Amino acid sequence: MAQDLAQTASTPPELPSGGRALTLVSHPLCPYVQRAAIALHEKAVPFTRIDIDLAAKPDWFLKLSPTGKTPMLLVGGVPLFESAAIVEYLDDTEGTVLHPADPLERARHRGWIQFASDTLDGIGALYNAPDAESFAVRVRALRARFERVEADLTGPWFAGEAFSLVDAAFAPVFRYFDVFDRIGDFGILTGLARVAAWRARLADRPSVRAAAPGDYTERLARFLRARRSHMSTLIAG
Repeated sequence: MAQDLAQTASTPPELPSGGRALTLVSHPLCPYVQRAAIALHEKAVPFTRIDIDLAAKPDWFLKLSPTGKTPMLLVGGVPLFESAAIVEYLDDTEGTVLHPADPLERARHRGWIQFASDTLDGIGALYNAPDAESFAVRVRALRARFERVEADLTGPWFAGEAFSLVDAAFAPVFRYFDVFDRIGDFGILTGLARVAAWRARLADRPSVRAAAPGDYTERLARFLRARRSHMSTLIAG
Protein backbone atom coordinates (compact mmCIF):
# COMPACT_ATOMS: atom_id res chain seq x y z
CA MET A 1 0.00 0.00 0.00
CA ALA A 2 1.29 3.44 -0.87
CA GLN A 3 2.30 5.59 2.07
CA ASP A 4 0.90 9.08 1.63
CA LEU A 5 2.75 11.17 4.21
CA ALA A 6 1.00 14.52 3.74
CA GLN A 7 2.72 17.55 5.21
CA THR A 8 3.02 21.27 4.55
CA ALA A 9 6.39 22.65 3.53
CA SER A 10 7.31 26.32 3.28
CA THR A 11 10.96 25.37 3.76
CA PRO A 12 12.82 22.99 1.44
CA PRO A 13 12.03 19.34 2.16
CA GLU A 14 14.86 16.92 2.72
CA LEU A 15 15.20 15.39 -0.73
CA PRO A 16 17.02 12.14 -1.51
CA SER A 17 20.19 12.63 -3.51
CA GLY A 18 19.83 9.46 -5.57
CA GLY A 19 17.67 6.48 -6.35
CA ARG A 20 14.01 6.78 -7.27
CA ALA A 21 12.31 7.80 -4.03
CA LEU A 22 9.12 9.68 -4.94
CA THR A 23 7.90 12.99 -3.51
CA LEU A 24 4.61 14.42 -4.80
CA VAL A 25 4.44 18.19 -4.40
CA SER A 26 0.77 18.97 -4.04
CA HIS A 27 -2.04 21.41 -3.36
CA PRO A 28 -5.11 19.98 -1.58
CA LEU A 29 -7.59 21.22 -4.22
CA CYS A 30 -5.58 20.60 -7.39
CA PRO A 31 -7.37 18.06 -9.61
CA TYR A 32 -4.19 17.36 -11.55
CA VAL A 33 -2.41 16.37 -8.33
CA GLN A 34 -5.23 13.89 -7.77
CA ARG A 35 -4.46 12.20 -11.10
CA ALA A 36 -0.88 11.57 -10.03
CA ALA A 37 -1.93 10.46 -6.55
CA ILE A 38 -4.48 8.02 -8.01
CA ALA A 39 -1.80 6.49 -10.23
CA LEU A 40 0.59 6.17 -7.28
CA HIS A 41 -2.05 4.51 -5.12
CA GLU A 42 -3.16 2.19 -7.93
CA LYS A 43 0.42 1.02 -8.27
CA ALA A 44 0.93 0.75 -4.48
CA VAL A 45 4.08 2.85 -4.70
CA PRO A 46 5.44 4.40 -1.47
CA PHE A 47 5.67 8.17 -1.75
CA THR A 48 5.80 11.32 0.32
CA ARG A 49 3.23 14.03 -0.34
CA ILE A 50 4.02 17.67 0.44
CA ASP A 51 1.31 20.34 0.24
CA ILE A 52 2.34 23.88 -0.64
CA ASP A 53 0.47 27.18 -0.64
CA LEU A 54 -0.01 28.21 -4.27
CA ALA A 55 -0.80 31.76 -3.14
CA ALA A 56 2.66 31.98 -1.57
CA LYS A 57 4.82 29.52 -3.46
CA PRO A 58 8.02 28.65 -1.61
CA ASP A 59 11.29 29.60 -3.27
CA TRP A 60 12.54 26.01 -3.32
CA PHE A 61 9.48 25.00 -5.33
CA LEU A 62 9.87 27.82 -7.85
CA LYS A 63 13.51 26.89 -8.36
CA LEU A 64 12.55 23.30 -9.20
CA SER A 65 9.35 23.86 -11.21
CA PRO A 66 9.54 25.60 -14.61
CA THR A 67 5.78 26.28 -14.53
CA GLY A 68 5.19 27.04 -10.85
CA LYS A 69 2.22 24.66 -10.90
CA THR A 70 1.28 21.49 -9.07
CA PRO A 71 1.72 18.61 -9.32
CA MET A 72 5.44 18.19 -9.35
CA LEU A 73 6.93 14.76 -8.80
CA LEU A 74 10.46 14.54 -7.45
CA VAL A 75 12.15 11.31 -8.49
CA GLY A 76 15.24 10.96 -6.36
CA GLY A 77 15.28 14.76 -6.29
CA VAL A 78 14.83 15.15 -10.08
CA PRO A 79 11.69 17.24 -10.80
CA LEU A 80 8.98 16.15 -13.23
CA PHE A 81 6.19 18.59 -14.01
CA GLU A 82 2.82 18.44 -15.79
CA SER A 83 0.42 15.69 -14.71
CA ALA A 84 0.35 13.96 -18.11
CA ALA A 85 4.14 13.53 -18.08
CA ILE A 86 4.08 12.39 -14.45
CA VAL A 87 1.45 9.68 -14.91
CA GLU A 88 3.10 8.49 -18.13
CA TYR A 89 6.41 8.15 -16.27
CA LEU A 90 4.73 6.24 -13.46
CA ASP A 91 3.02 3.96 -15.96
CA ASP A 92 6.34 3.28 -17.67
CA THR A 93 8.20 2.49 -14.46
CA GLU A 94 5.87 1.30 -11.69
CA GLY A 95 3.51 -1.60 -11.07
CA THR A 96 0.55 -2.61 -13.19
CA VAL A 97 0.34 -0.74 -16.49
CA LEU A 98 -2.79 1.43 -16.68
CA HIS A 99 -2.52 2.37 -20.37
CA PRO A 100 -3.77 -0.09 -23.04
CA ALA A 101 -1.08 -2.15 -24.74
CA ASP A 102 -2.43 -1.50 -28.24
CA PRO A 103 -0.86 1.71 -29.67
CA LEU A 104 -4.08 2.86 -31.34
CA GLU A 105 -6.14 2.37 -28.19
CA ARG A 106 -3.41 4.01 -26.11
CA ALA A 107 -3.49 7.07 -28.38
CA ARG A 108 -7.29 7.17 -28.08
CA HIS A 109 -6.98 7.12 -24.29
CA ARG A 110 -4.51 10.01 -24.41
CA GLY A 111 -7.09 11.97 -26.36
CA TRP A 112 -9.73 11.30 -23.70
CA ILE A 113 -7.30 12.37 -20.96
CA GLN A 114 -6.95 15.68 -22.77
CA PHE A 115 -10.75 15.79 -23.02
CA ALA A 116 -10.86 15.49 -19.22
CA SER A 117 -8.39 18.38 -18.92
CA ASP A 118 -10.53 20.51 -21.22
CA THR A 119 -13.56 19.59 -19.11
CA LEU A 120 -11.74 20.86 -16.02
CA ASP A 121 -11.20 24.13 -17.90
CA GLY A 122 -14.95 24.23 -18.53
CA ILE A 123 -15.63 23.67 -14.85
CA GLY A 124 -13.31 26.55 -13.98
CA ALA A 125 -15.18 28.73 -16.45
CA LEU A 126 -18.45 27.70 -14.79
CA TYR A 127 -17.51 28.58 -11.24
CA ASN A 128 -15.89 31.85 -12.39
CA ALA A 129 -18.87 32.94 -14.51
CA PRO A 130 -19.74 36.46 -13.33
CA ASP A 131 -23.49 36.41 -14.00
CA ALA A 132 -26.47 34.14 -14.62
CA GLU A 133 -26.33 34.50 -18.41
CA SER A 134 -22.69 33.47 -18.78
CA PHE A 135 -23.24 30.76 -16.17
CA ALA A 136 -26.05 29.26 -18.28
CA VAL A 137 -23.82 29.28 -21.38
CA ARG A 138 -21.15 27.34 -19.52
CA VAL A 139 -23.67 24.88 -18.11
CA ARG A 140 -24.77 24.06 -21.68
CA ALA A 141 -21.16 23.64 -22.83
CA LEU A 142 -20.43 21.21 -19.99
CA ARG A 143 -23.66 19.32 -20.63
CA ALA A 144 -22.61 18.79 -24.25
CA ARG A 145 -19.23 17.44 -23.13
CA PHE A 146 -20.80 14.90 -20.77
CA GLU A 147 -23.31 13.83 -23.40
CA ARG A 148 -20.32 12.92 -25.55
CA VAL A 149 -18.77 11.00 -22.66
CA GLU A 150 -22.08 9.15 -22.18
CA ALA A 151 -22.01 8.08 -25.83
CA ASP A 152 -18.44 6.75 -25.68
CA LEU A 153 -18.37 5.29 -22.18
CA THR A 154 -18.17 1.50 -22.14
CA GLY A 155 -18.40 0.60 -18.44
CA PRO A 156 -17.88 -0.47 -15.80
CA TRP A 157 -14.76 1.69 -16.23
CA PHE A 158 -14.22 4.04 -19.12
CA ALA A 159 -13.09 1.40 -21.59
CA GLY A 160 -14.38 -1.80 -20.04
CA GLU A 161 -13.20 -4.04 -17.23
CA ALA A 162 -9.77 -2.47 -16.67
CA PHE A 163 -9.22 0.74 -14.68
CA SER A 164 -7.11 3.09 -16.81
CA LEU A 165 -5.49 6.52 -16.76
CA VAL A 166 -8.66 7.90 -18.35
CA ASP A 167 -10.51 6.88 -15.19
CA ALA A 168 -7.80 8.56 -13.12
CA ALA A 169 -8.23 11.74 -15.18
CA PHE A 170 -12.01 11.91 -14.83
CA ALA A 171 -12.26 11.04 -11.11
CA PRO A 172 -11.23 14.59 -10.02
CA VAL A 173 -13.72 16.04 -12.54
CA PHE A 174 -16.62 14.35 -10.78
CA ARG A 175 -15.41 15.51 -7.36
CA TYR A 176 -16.52 19.04 -8.24
CA PHE A 177 -20.07 17.79 -8.59
CA ASP A 178 -20.08 16.60 -4.98
CA VAL A 179 -20.19 20.31 -4.11
CA PHE A 180 -22.18 21.49 -7.14
CA ASP A 181 -24.98 19.07 -6.26
CA ARG A 182 -25.31 20.76 -2.86
CA ILE A 183 -25.75 24.15 -4.50
CA GLY A 184 -28.38 23.21 -7.07
CA ASP A 185 -29.38 20.96 -9.94
CA PHE A 186 -27.75 22.58 -12.93
CA GLY A 187 -28.77 19.75 -15.26
CA ILE A 188 -25.22 19.02 -16.39
CA LEU A 189 -25.34 15.31 -15.58
CA THR A 190 -29.10 14.78 -15.45
CA GLY A 191 -30.30 11.65 -17.23
CA LEU A 192 -26.83 10.40 -18.16
CA ALA A 193 -27.14 6.92 -16.68
CA ARG A 194 -23.76 5.51 -17.74
CA VAL A 195 -21.96 8.63 -16.54
CA ALA A 196 -23.80 8.44 -13.20
CA ALA A 197 -22.83 4.79 -12.68
CA TRP A 198 -19.22 5.53 -13.61
CA ARG A 199 -19.11 8.52 -11.26
CA ALA A 200 -20.38 6.40 -8.36
CA ARG A 201 -17.92 3.61 -9.11
CA LEU A 202 -15.02 6.04 -9.23
CA ALA A 203 -16.06 7.60 -5.91
CA ASP A 204 -15.84 4.17 -4.27
CA ARG A 205 -12.41 3.34 -5.68
CA PRO A 206 -9.83 3.26 -2.83
CA SER A 207 -7.19 5.08 -4.92
CA VAL A 208 -9.67 7.86 -5.72
CA ARG A 209 -10.73 8.24 -2.09
CA ALA A 210 -7.09 8.43 -1.00
CA ALA A 211 -6.14 11.04 -3.62
CA ALA A 212 -7.81 14.00 -1.89
CA PRO A 213 -7.87 15.12 1.75
CA GLY A 214 -10.78 14.08 3.93
CA ASP A 215 -12.03 17.67 4.13
CA TYR A 216 -11.80 18.24 0.37
CA THR A 217 -15.53 19.01 -0.04
CA GLU A 218 -15.46 21.66 2.68
CA ARG A 219 -12.26 23.18 1.28
CA LEU A 220 -13.77 23.36 -2.21
CA ALA A 221 -16.98 24.93 -0.90
CA ARG A 222 -14.95 27.66 0.83
CA PHE A 223 -12.94 28.22 -2.34
CA LEU A 224 -16.09 28.58 -4.47
CA ARG A 225 -17.75 30.88 -1.93
CA ALA A 226 -14.79 33.26 -2.20
CA ARG A 227 -14.81 33.53 -6.01
CA ARG A 228 -17.20 36.53 -6.18
CA SER A 229 -18.92 34.85 -9.08
CA HIS A 230 -22.47 33.83 -9.92
CA MET A 231 -21.88 30.48 -8.22
CA SER A 232 -20.72 32.32 -5.10
CA THR A 233 -24.08 34.08 -4.95
CA LEU A 234 -25.87 30.74 -5.35
CA ILE A 235 -23.91 29.32 -2.43
CA ALA A 236 -24.66 32.36 -0.28
CA GLY A 237 -28.35 32.10 -1.18
